[in-house]
Amino acid sequence: MESDHPPLPTVLCSVLSMKRQSCEVTLDPGRSLLSWRELRPRRGRDRSRPGICLTRMLHRARGLVNSCTPQFPSGGVTVPVAEIVSVGEAEIDEKYYNSMKWQHMCKPHAFTVRYVQRKRKHRWRCKEVTFWCSDEQLFYQWLQALHDILEQQTHRPKRLLVYINPYGGKKRGKQIYENKVAPLFSAAGICTDVIVTEYANHARDNLYEVNVEKYDGVVCVGGDGMFSEVLHGLIGRVQKDSDVDHNNPNAQLSRCNIRIGIIPAGSTDCVCYATIGINDPETSALHIILGDCQPLDVCSVHHKRTFLKYSVSLLGYGFYGDVLKYSEKNRWLGPARYDVSGFKTFLTHHCYEGSVSFQPAKWVLGSPRDQIICTSRCYICRQSSKQLEEQQKTQACGSEHRDQDDDWTTIKGKFMAINAVSMSCACPRSPKGLSPAAHLGDGSADLILVRKCSRLDFLRHLIRHTSNKDQFDFPFVEVYRVKNFQFTPKHFEDEDTESTDIGSIGKKNFPQICTDHPSCGCNHVNSIWNCDGETVDQTAIEMRVHCQLIKLFARGIENAKLEDDVNPSKVL
Repeated sequence: MESDHPPLPTVLCSVLSMKRQSCEVTLDPGRSLLSWRELRPRRGRDRSRPGICLTRMLHRARGLVNSCTPQFPSGGVTVPVAEIVSVGEAEIDEKYYNSMKWQHMCKPHAFTVRYVQRKRKHRWRCKEVTFWCSDEQLFYQWLQALHDILEQQTHRPKRLLVYINPYGGKKRGKQIYENKVAPLFSAAGICTDVIVTEYANHARDNLYEVNVEKYDGVVCVGGDGMFSEVLHGLIGRVQKDSDVDHNNPNAQLSRCNIRIGIIPAGSTDCVCYATIGINDPETSALHIILGDCQPLDVCSVHHKRTFLKYSVSLLGYGFYGDVLKYSEKNRWLGPARYDVSGFKTFLTHHCYEGSVSFQPAKWVLGSPRDQIICTSRCYICRQSSKQLEEQQKTQACGSEHRDQDDDWTTIKGKFMAINAVSMSCACPRSPKGLSPAAHLGDGSADLILVRKCSRLDFLRHLIRHTSNKDQFDFPFVEVYRVKNFQFTPKHFEDEDTESTDIGSIGKKNFPQICTDHPSCGCNHVNSIWNCDGETVDQTAIEMRVHCQLIKLFARGIENAKLEDDVNPSKVL
């Protein structure tokens, strides 16, 4: 009687040599695992180990035993096929060949497997192991089997467009790419076209002209500013090709299918840190090689139906806007300019008056204070995205204008800071970020309002960013999970002006502002917006979140338990 069950994948199991030791090496296509362990000779009249391995291999091929890979004792290594970087023929080391005393045999053949090894704090390294075969036929059998199973990883990139910013951060972008990233891409068989940018927005302008369809991804080497250039160029190119008017705040933007990779070489590298957990070039390169994919929300910023910027991390007004404004004047200080500018901004202690209107993101499962961190394959992001898509389909079939009028909340007052973040904004200076529970792809942003408070209270709030305590647990701090919001400064309400915000302001505003902080003697009416480290001078703005508009070569921050697991989950 014939069985209805499909045949089990053939398990390849052999005794190979590794570092002068005999190892049992097993390739299990069914579970996509490559395993090896050292063989120790047994005492007594027990059968030889190679005989046992051959018998086990035959039994598995016939389905006589469970197809699961056995749990090896200590010293065994198991690597998911999805985390193998490359496999290739290795050159024979004559000294090693002579020491093995194989001169009486045919010259052995060797192949090298490069794979990802996890280190502490989300750091990855490329490790390699070389296996030796005395039989040529066995050598080609292993090489072919490994190449065939790697060919099934169709999500991996084959051709990349690379932009390098030679001026960002400590001006080491080109050196980092050539020394740490290019060798890994070459080993993985990835072809690259490299462009070293020569002026601001060079990458953005080039993406409007280049044929992006021939690439599997775009990689930027630099800081958050370089990523912003690539982001604007790629989204702008897709909207242009799709005939979408990006100046319309209510337009449904077309999603970008081409992925973006980030090789950190800037001052903060906030986006990279928040999406893989570390700003390490080699770790980022390995995420790109494995073809990881992390959808990411993007916020569009408009002023009077005119497009201004896209944001993926921080849109900040008040404190963080002033920090950016002062730091731009001291770029010669390098990364230290943020410390100097932050200290100066804290001492001036400005507050700004206006009104904030927002629509809550009702479909989102979590909240900004639930302490549920967005991790790899985040459940909240998946479910929130599905619910948002269903809601948008319902609105498209029904009333298209209901979203414009309902559920708006308006808050007026004087604010030390107004921050909208669509990710945690974590970085080495603030490991938890501005909103630790913000999610990468749930279609919402966390709106943080810091009302006027004393200098001491504001300092306590800033210090919370570096601790594990709830940074929203202050009476002067409010946080909301929103899908869009608008901000109108006080003088816009008073004067009903049509001018931009940095222009001349009526004298009637100055006495009130100076009364609020007479010690500094300033007459600042407005701050500027900090949009992912870039300045936006218009203060009356509207922000809208576009769910999972782009994709990164990342997988989100992995769970700490996964890093310690001997059999980590394969890439989906």
